[in-house]
Amino acid sequence: MAVLVYADHDEAVLKDATNKAVSAASMISSEVHVLVAGANIGAIAAAAAKISGVSKVLTAQSAGLGKQIAEDIEATILPLAANYEAILFLASAAGKNAAPRIAAKLDCALISDIIEVVSTKSFVRPIYAGNALETLESMDAKNVITVRSTAFKAADNSGSASIEAITAVDSGHAATFVSESMVKSDRPELQGAKRVVSGGRALGSAEEFDAVIVPLADKLGAAIGASRAAVDAGYAPNDFQVGQTGKVVAPELYVAIGISGAIQHLAGMKDSKVIVAINKDPDAPIFAIADYGLVQDYKTAVPELMAALG
Repeated sequence: MAVLVYADHDEAVLKDATNKAVSAASMISSEVHVLVAGANIGAIAAAAAKISGVSKVLTAQSAGLGKQIAEDIEATILPLAANYEAILFLASAAGKNAAPRIAAKLDCALISDIIEVVSTKSFVRPIYAGNALETLESMDAKNVITVRSTAFKAADNSGSASIEAITAVDSGHAATFVSESMVKSDRPELQGAKRVVSGGRALGSAEEFDAVIVPLADKLGAAIGASRAAVDAGYAPNDFQVGQTGKVVAPELYVAIGISGAIQHLAGMKDSKVIVAINKDPDAPIFAIADYGLVQDYKTAVPELMAALG
């Protein structure tokens, strides 16, 4: 049977993470369909149709789907479920919100945050904040899965799938969209950035965080991240948080400044290709996974780094 992938997009751009979910889906079945749901999705559907390995793109349009309301996603996907052996979501806000509802309605276990497909029914996922990997085998007839996009290589865009419109089902739920507050930035999106500069609690204040982290990120063309401790202290907004309870990233370069390396933070960035750590504590846990570690006060190290970058 086929596998259905729920596309991740913002109605302006199809996220690269969708290509990675398609790669995971292709390891389960050779027949991969992508569902593009939203309120204004013509260009997104066309982009999804180009993903290599996708044989069909389904489109569903409604106001509720435009706001990624979980009840509307559930109502649209459930009538399609009989046609698929697995339904894959990204481990994103929308995916984590909708996938458990669909799994419950299908009376199957949710398989969350997979990083490897062993077989059509066997998957690997991290547990204990990434300190151990669990290989599980599903006994359910259907599987509802969330995918950690950083673990899979993106499928290329050499495909030419057909596009088919389906009906967006009215869920009849009481939940309605009220408002949203969005932070707009010219910086790369944190989860998809090739470079990330993160700051920790050692920076001491929001003003210091901005004075140290922002210029270096600008110099490197990087996204900005933060440890949970820095976010909890008010140095950075919640959407900067990297870690088990924040965002999982795997950039080509991850620079950690004043971050000790609590297990929760390491779970969110340890798969980065090159990790650079600056911390004055030689026993900081982050040095155990860093490719390059500098035991020095960031107040000295970062200006020197800025000067070397020119």
